[in-house]
Amino acid sequence: MEKRVTFNERTLPYLLVAPQIIITLVFFFWPSGQMVWQSLLIEDAFGGNTRFVWFDNFLHLFSEGSYWASVRITLVFSALVATIGLAVSLLLAVMADRVIRGAGIYKAFLVWPYAVAPAVAGVLWGFLFNPSVGIVAWLLSGIGLEFNYVSNGNQAFLLVTFAAVWSQISYNFLFFLAGLQSIPRSLIEAAAIDGAGPGRRFWDIVFPLLSPTGFFLLVINIIYAFFGTFGIVGSLTQGGPGQATNILVWKVYNDGFRGQDLGGSAAQSVVLMAVVVLLTFVQFRYIERRVHY
Repeated sequence: MEKRVTFNERTLPYLLVAPQIIITLVFFFWPSGQMVWQSLLIEDAFGGNTRFVWFDNFLHLFSEGSYWASVRITLVFSALVATIGLAVSLLLAVMADRVIRGAGIYKAFLVWPYAVAPAVAGVLWGFLFNPSVGIVAWLLSGIGLEFNYVSNGNQAFLLVTFAAVWSQISYNFLFFLAGLQSIPRSLIEAAAIDGAGPGRRFWDIVFPLLSPTGFFLLVINIIYAFFGTFGIVGSLTQGGPGQATNILVWKVYNDGFRGQDLGGSAAQSVVLMAVVVLLTFVQFRYIERRVHY
């Protein structure tokens, strides 16, 4: 027999959801509406001279070669952060699920990086790979590899990617580990009795049952790569050298607050939000079909 929750007072359900609705309206829809309106304006830094220009900001934005270069960098960066982060986190979760002695200490060390803010993570990685005083850069130079992310754009891009992956691994690890521990052991034991090896058990049983968790983390990691890596880029490279790490979220800040192009920055924000919404829709529309609940 199915039990359903009923409310005798018709206003009670609305009162219960009202705080969340108010927070969403105030902190998402209101700023988003202001952003869309500002993208249709040209104004100075102090708002004293404002002119309505319709879609001129967007037309100017799409004609900029530097913007399309930033789009390409962001797409490659987000793909690397999501794929590498999920793969490494899944591997660590599988290893942690098999650990018997010292499992608590092992898991605690893997969770600790999540407590580090992205900006602090960028500073830490920048210090380790600093070409003058960094211990990792010194070790690399000892084997004949010169690593200088300050002047080498490809090395700076790799360093930002690794720092972003490292900062997100703990979050992914927690969800993967919880998903692994929720899989009934009887299924794995039955497959082992039937003669399935560890690899076959993982791909035929464990991996399909982890697909809901993996799909959720895929969406979260892509959103993180587009927005949550702002602190890492800001504290580590600030978009350089030579715009090699100038991802879209940093370009929005740099053009708006440093370049004082408020209308153009707002137009970039609108496009960035639309791209993330579109990617999320595509994932739910097509990738979720392969998820086994």
